[in-house]
Amino acid sequence: MSVADFTLIEDAPPVTIEEFLALPDNGVQRELIQGRIRELGMTVRNRFHSRIEAAVAFTLVGWLRVQPPPRGEVVCGEAGFRPKGTKESLVGIDVALVSADLVARTDQRETTYDGAPILAVEILSPEDTLQAMREKAAEYRLFGVHNIWIIDPEARIAYRYVETGLEEVRTDELTVPGTPIRVVLGEMFAELDRV
Repeated sequence: MSVADFTLIEDAPPVTIEEFLALPDNGVQRELIQGRIRELGMTVRNRFHSRIEAAVAFTLVGWLRVQPPPRGEVVCGEAGFRPKGTKESLVGIDVALVSADLVARTDQRETTYDGAPILAVEILSPEDTLQAMREKAAEYRLFGVHNIWIIDPEARIAYRYVETGLEEVRTDELTVPGTPIRVVLGEMFAELDRV
């Protein structure tokens, strides 16, 4: 997926989330921001992206399993979130940690969450730019996501979103404030070297 070369369909009338979800699944990655469709182009599968996604999800699921109930959920693969307080928006997140409260409030027949996750993790694909990810992270903050990680598997760098914007993680681990969650970056990136 590339957020760098997205097309905003400006002259089209605003659409609802229901109309957006009814669009055909033709391989084009889309988001709905304030009623406007943003097309990100064809989804290009990348094994390095997928391995980092799996490593982050594995770590988060491991942490979640030892928590007392109710636990929440870890989702990945462009899980859909409808941010509260926005007009007809739906975003897909690579890996997300969802609170038990949001899981409980979500109708089990719904395919998306009606609210923001505790943590959003985005993994750069080769065609993504850091600037485009900065913009996406800023949108997530406006949508109520307080913890955002961006991981660049090619450069072996991770960033976290702070009040002033994205900052490179200069320690060997990513954490979620107020929780014991930690992802050791060296171990995660070492997964890419295993064959």
